[in-house]
Amino acid sequence: MDAQDRARPLGRVTVSGRQVTPVPESLLARTAFASLGGIVEIAAVNATGTWRLADVSVGGFLAARSGEVARLLDGIRAVGRFGAPAMAIAEELGYLREHPVTSASLLLWSGAVTGVPQPLERLEEPEVVRRMCRMGADLQSTCFLEALTAAAITARVEPGEGAERIAGILRTACDLADATGRSSAETVFRMWRVARLPAILRPGSHAPEWGKTGYRAYDEQLERLLAPGV
Repeated sequence: MDAQDRARPLGRVTVSGRQVTPVPESLLARTAFASLGGIVEIAAVNATGTWRLADVSVGGFLAARSGEVARLLDGIRAVGRFGAPAMAIAEELGYLREHPVTSASLLLWSGAVTGVPQPLERLEEPEVVRRMCRMGADLQSTCFLEALTAAAITARVEPGEGAERIAGILRTACDLADATGRSSAETVFRMWRVARLPAILRPGSHAPEWGKTGYRAYDEQLERLLAPGV
């Protein structure tokens, strides 16, 4: 692999399979920070123990877990080899500072699996909020792993090195999302593998071969680190 090939970002291929459009660094970073924002909001709700949105303080939660959040940001920077403009997107999105958590945002993070109940106020009932948090933690952690892996492959980070970093980031994110241990890094890895990889790696996929090679290598390394018994 020559220097030009190593520098080439992971691309999106047109249906013809001929034209490769590079994925901008800003988009890769925004995708990662959006999922992290969902994890932070869900974590702040879970931390209340009441699942009442009026009890949530994102700022208080972030202050109490500032060490973990700093490690997550450092890890994301390293995995994606992001520069300052890409890292500034985390601040731009606003999830890492005090802000209200709404039932609408939890519905979004959980993929609207619960549907929209009538009356609408039912979305704020603690049991419904708790259920959305459980589903949202699963979904956003899986999206977060995909964002990290895509960023690492795009940056051409060697799979052994990149997977080590991603595994550490994912463990921290899972601990943040749910301190009970319900959302484990192994579980997230297994969900990511079955939910994301088949569409990318199937024979008819329009992903470039070097991208498929990258995903296969990261899958193997992440399995070794997170789910050696799978």
